[in-house]
Amino acid sequence: MKRRQILTATAVATAATLGTAATASAAPGNGEHTPPGLAKKDTLAWAAGGVIEIGSAVAGGGHHTEQDYPTPMSEEIYRETLGREVTSLSAENQMKWDYLRPDRETFDFEDADEIMDFAQQHGQVVRGHTLLWHAQNPTWLEEGDFSADELRDLLKEHIDTVVGRYRGRIQQWDVVNEIFTDEGELRLNDNIWLRELGPGILADAFRWTRAADPDALLFFNDYNVDGVSAKSDAYYALITELLAEGVPIDGFSTQGHLSLRYDFPEDITENLQRFADLGLETAITELDVRMDLEEGATPTEQQLEQQADYYRRMTEAALSVEGCNSLTLWGFPDVYSWVPGTFEGEGAATVLWDDYTRKPAYYAVQDALAEASGRAGHPALRR
Repeated sequence: MKRRQILTATAVATAATLGTAATASAAPGNGEHTPPGLAKKDTLAWAAGGVIEIGSAVAGGGHHTEQDYPTPMSEEIYRETLGREVTSLSAENQMKWDYLRPDRETFDFEDADEIMDFAQQHGQVVRGHTLLWHAQNPTWLEEGDFSADELRDLLKEHIDTVVGRYRGRIQQWDVVNEIFTDEGELRLNDNIWLRELGPGILADAFRWTRAADPDALLFFNDYNVDGVSAKSDAYYALITELLAEGVPIDGFSTQGHLSLRYDFPEDITENLQRFADLGLETAITELDVRMDLEEGATPTEQQLEQQADYYRRMTEAALSVEGCNSLTLWGFPDVYSWVPGTFEGEGAATVLWDDYTRKPAYYAVQDALAEASGRAGHPALRR
């Protein structure tokens, strides 16, 4: 085991491609395999053709630490798939406060550094996730007896240290994450930063992040803001106000956690476009599509078809908005998905089965990317 890199706060402040690629199947493990020579091109990354960054969350941390499977990045097939399928990586949990800050005086960068090194080795960009959030904060922070000045200093120290460490290596940062309720109200009760420091801390966070890395694109990020709603309206009003004050905001992103229980957000293009019209970049950052599924059950043909339709339409929406330059799937395969542990009775939310064969949803994303990049007719994508 490699030595865990532990730095005190004081100190830091001063693969090979798989030989085969499975064809579409309606059940895990079914389908023939394409010849090895096509594997390098028969991928989401190749289909995208540079028209958009196609990404994945890097599974690890969070619920994964309590599961009876190995750390995803320790599995060769996971690393190989991650390395060849996407052009962008996001840490699922490994860059959140509770992972980076085990105690007040310590920064632990081992897992985050592994992701950064992996991305560099594979020519991938990285989205940093996340700096200011109400959840997954360490107990010492949430239950500490800190004054407002001390909390402000802690947040600035965290941003200076983390963003500064990866200066020039992060394409986009989710600076502020999930600050509004679905009704469009600020989370003043459960967000320690807003509760103790007030809404003004949001502008400070963006300014501190810009100073720590002038080249990174700085985003607001949230769920249930796919379409026009009270929640997305609240972001539109806040961002408009902050931009007028000169706050360095570069982007707005919707996570894209969808469920077959609900209708597809038909107005997602309209919603993203209005933020683009403010001069912002936009992104879909955490796309998955969950479905009702009893434990041990296999999705039906109809469920798989509807899921594929949702994935295709989200991909097409991202591709249709000028300035939407990043589309990230929230991980693959299903075995590493956060969904079953968070949404009881739902699952099968990703584009790959547990054995890494491809669902119809995978091909829906691939086809939409290929059509946009002009690669739809290439032999490598003929099935």
